[in-house]
Amino acid sequence: MRELSIEESIINAVKSLLTGRMNELLEELEYQIPLIEFGYGNAPVIRLIAAERNEKDRIIKIDAYTLTIVFTVPEKDGESNCYAYAATVEQAIGEEPTLGGVVDRAVLTGKKYTPPKVAHCGEHWELAITLRITIEGLAI
Repeated sequence: MRELSIEESIINAVKSLLTGRMNELLEELEYQIPLIEFGYGNAPVIRLIAAERNEKDRIIKIDAYTLTIVFTVPEKDGESNCYAYAATVEQAIGEEPTLGGVVDRAVLTGKKYTPPKVAHCGEHWELAITLRITIEGLAI
């Protein structure tokens, strides 16, 4: 069995957070919001980019990543569902900023809500959440 790379470990930890604690938080809400399920219907796209390291990061051996989670939400109730997804991701990250011990720190750095280009025509809302993830001691 091969060892997972740190990038794979980060993505798996984020998926676990979304399908675990985030879904628990969504279930606690007063109104029903589709839960996150990878491999089925409602799965966000996760993009991981290694951030450029400055001299300080190289000296103290910190690797930094930018991770973006993009939710595509149907127009019906899309705006309120986007706000609910953003709030639950923020709460879940706040409760577990180490992503289960995989990273040293994950911090939510941005949220972008994009409405459909044309209202009431079946297009989707989009929510992009950006995290900065740091890991100490891995830099070569």
